[in-house]
Formats: sequence, structure tokens, C-alpha cells
Amino acid sequence: MNGKQAMSLLGLAFKAGKIVSGEEPVLKEIRAGQAKLVLLSKDASSNTSKKMLDKCRFYHVPVRWIETREMLGKAIGKEARVAVAVSDRGFAEKLAELLDES
Repeated sequence: MNGKQAMSLLGLAFKAGKIVSGEEPVLKEIRAGQAKLVLLSKDASSNTSKKMLDKCRFYHVPVRWIETREMLGKAIGKEARVAVAVSDRGFAEKLAELLDES
């Protein structure tokens, strides 16, 4: 159930303008120190996953996994997305908490 709550919260964060989606914009957000949490889909390519995980590790950004790219995209009302960065600490902490519970 918490996964569903997390996706609803992700939608709210998107509407509030606290979400960046897509591989390059997310990497840019991480490098700029703006990303507080990165959500990656489990079906992302191994190359994309490695690149994202390496960047997140280097910049100390927490990462959580989402089942599919479709689920991630749907949560923010977009096409399938493999990566999403949350730039608001409050949203990021609550999302991480909900995803850890699910």
C-alpha cells in the first residue's frame, strides 16, 4: 500500500515543481547538488543504472528503486521515465520513508 502512497506523493511533488525527470536532466540536477533523492526504475538499462548510481554515490544522493518505468512516468503524468530526481528535502524524506516500508 505504501508504494501507492509514494506514487501519489510523487505526483504532488511534480505538481509543486519539485521533480526533474529524464536521464540528462536528473544527472544535471545531481551534479548541481539540487537532487535530494533519485528514483530509478528497475527496468532501466544497466548502463543507465550504473551511470546514475555512480553519480548518486559520488554526490551522496540517496537512491530508491521503482518497479517499472511506466509506474514512474504515470506517477508524474508523463510517458515512461527511468529516472526522477526530487529537489525538495521534505518530499524526498517522506518518499524514501514510504518506499522503504513498501
